[in-house]
Amino acid sequence: MQGRTIHAHQPRQHYNVTFALLALAGAAFALLQSLVIPALGTIESDLHMSPTAGAWIITAYLLSASVATPIAGRMGDMFGKKRTLVVVLAILALGTLISALATSGGVMIAGRVVQGIGGAVFPLAFAIIRDEFPREKVPVGIAMISSILGVGGGLGILLSGPIVEHLGYHWLFWLPLAVVLAAGVGAFVAIPESPVKTPGRISWVGSLLLSSWLVALLIGVSQAHAWGWTSARVLTLFALAAALCVAWVIVESRSDHPLVDMQMMRQRAVWTTNLTGFLFGFGMFGSFILVPALVESPASSGVGFGASVTQAGFYLLPSTAGMLLVSPLAGRLSSRIGSRIPLIAGSLTTAASFFLLVVAHHHPWQIYVSTALLGIGLGLAFSSMANLIVSAVRPDQTGVATGMNTIMRSIGGSIGGQLSASILAGSVAVSGGLPTDKGFTLAFLVSAVGLPLAVAAAVLIPRGRPADAAVRMSTVTDAA
Repeated sequence: MQGRTIHAHQPRQHYNVTFALLALAGAAFALLQSLVIPALGTIESDLHMSPTAGAWIITAYLLSASVATPIAGRMGDMFGKKRTLVVVLAILALGTLISALATSGGVMIAGRVVQGIGGAVFPLAFAIIRDEFPREKVPVGIAMISSILGVGGGLGILLSGPIVEHLGYHWLFWLPLAVVLAAGVGAFVAIPESPVKTPGRISWVGSLLLSSWLVALLIGVSQAHAWGWTSARVLTLFALAAALCVAWVIVESRSDHPLVDMQMMRQRAVWTTNLTGFLFGFGMFGSFILVPALVESPASSGVGFGASVTQAGFYLLPSTAGMLLVSPLAGRLSSRIGSRIPLIAGSLTTAASFFLLVVAHHHPWQIYVSTALLGIGLGLAFSSMANLIVSAVRPDQTGVATGMNTIMRSIGGSIGGQLSASILAGSVAVSGGLPTDKGFTLAFLVSAVGLPLAVAAAVLIPRGRPADAAVRMSTVTDAA
């Protein structure tokens, strides 16, 4: 028996209450991830930061989340998901408070580093759902929580402009702080402690190596636009990341208490889903850069529509609506036919949205249609990936396994987003002012190419009957 069952004496809270609190926590993290993106220029100006320094407001958050997510997921599996979730939310609240009070760029970046630890909310939420929900409700619950990452991201871009315009950019942190505090108090009071825990210890050498190669890789990717993709600094960071990653795999494979079980990572259902997540992230994350940049370009340039920051957010609203509508359907489909087919369908739909933008992005309705397709694709794919990972691993591996899948999406998204930014910057340099239509077309095409590859990777995921998944997503008693 890999896990052990702790029969808690406290009464189990109704799973709908648990879901509401997990959704609140996830929405707060997702909002903090995206709210600052449209306001980055305002923050840089007020805090007297250069564009290079300002980019660290985004990069620091991503780095911290990538490093903390699998470690906190493992700690949740070991020490209790509810306890770890409450600690993570307390740290997220602290980081948000630091950023809300920041009067210098250094303090703002420090706050973002602390906030990034909140990325562990999602793998912990998946693990809690697996423990607390009735078996037949687990796929829908995981699907809905998965969608919150995308929905919250879209709402953040939509709400950022009005908040900055009417309240000031500090309220980009004060408002989510209230949500984080509410979620933390609610989790402490109402969510029961996990009955499934894994005895063991944290592999700190494995944690250090994982953190080191992720930091080297993501710094190289985030700075590639400024330093050049073939610059000595970027290539050195990529080589260092590769060497550290190999060392991490060797150390984890030989450890009696690995942070990430390499046998788990080698399972076909796990590595193919992670590969799909990487390729999917590469393709779809470009939308959060490219669509706002396109619609905000002056109409006189012949490319954009001259939208304000607030108006640009409305162009992404159909994607948010699509995710909200489709995610429950994706969960029900996972229960009936498995998660593989919805993931393939989601990847195909997302690919269609980008190929549409490649050939048609000159009228507002074309953008709305594309972002609606994007939302449908994201709702299907995000929900299905999480369910595939959860159904493939033991209950005591849920936190770290879903955390690694999140990391793979983040790495793919970082590479795709930075490559898109580099393509647009190159077209600006050629035109001497604004991104060109050719630049946008090429950037959309590069993003689109990753998604058919994601479809191919999803096809490699082994077929499984829904009944098999239900058995793997076992309840507490089954785990014993």
